[in-house]
Amino acid sequence: MQTKPLVGISADRTMRGAHPSHVVGEKYITAVVDGAHALAMLLPALGEQQSPEDVLAHVDGLLFTGSYSNVEPRRYGGHASAPGTLHDPARDATTLPLMRAAIDAGIPVLAICRGFQEMNVVFGGTLHQSVHTVGGYDDHRENKEDDLDVQYGPSHALRLVQGGLLQKLAGGASEARVNSLHGQGVERLGNGLTVEAHAPDGLIEAISVANARAFALGVQWHPEWKHANDALSTAIFRAFGAACRMRMKMGSTASVHA
Repeated sequence: MQTKPLVGISADRTMRGAHPSHVVGEKYITAVVDGAHALAMLLPALGEQQSPEDVLAHVDGLLFTGSYSNVEPRRYGGHASAPGTLHDPARDATTLPLMRAAIDAGIPVLAICRGFQEMNVVFGGTLHQSVHTVGGYDDHRENKEDDLDVQYGPSHALRLVQGGLLQKLAGGASEARVNSLHGQGVERLGNGLTVEAHAPDGLIEAISVANARAFALGVQWHPEWKHANDALSTAIFRAFGAACRMRMKMGSTASVHA
């Protein structure tokens, strides 16, 4: 009998030499296994070769990861990307329909960085392609020359929305400190999404799905990085794992009565 929920983790499609490959950072896997206390299953970016329904029949939750690639602007009616921008159309074709189907089906969803931006696009929102070029916003990118611990170290304060899901996970605190490693950001909020937190410059940093049947949270920062060393990161993954376990039990009950 399965004792831990199974969480699907979205993969990027990238080239390893001459070979197309599907890749997930180990930090996401570790956070699911150790932070959410779940089993991890990597989901290749196969687009239409892999229907959302087939995936959802086997998972108890989904984690949508960050990535070096950006959502293609055509997915939200944006202008053409700057030359050299990395895209992953196979991932877009996989994650965008999968995320919507999962939320509609009551499958718990945690969306991080690119996943957060995907959540906004899925619900009809738009993105700033380069936040640092937009007047009034700070530069939210990391210095890639820094050591990883510096890149992923606390970068700015996070203002938590009073009474929101994220504030509850933070134990009622009004602020937290988070890392910042992104170039894109929310421009227009998607329909049916609720803002959970802002950066000091006003940029939306966390969202949830209003009236979702299960846990559905998106965050712009990276709570998976050394998650056990940060109280809010720990709370996020514990809550996600609890929602996945609840979903697993619901599925088991349905199987017994089928």
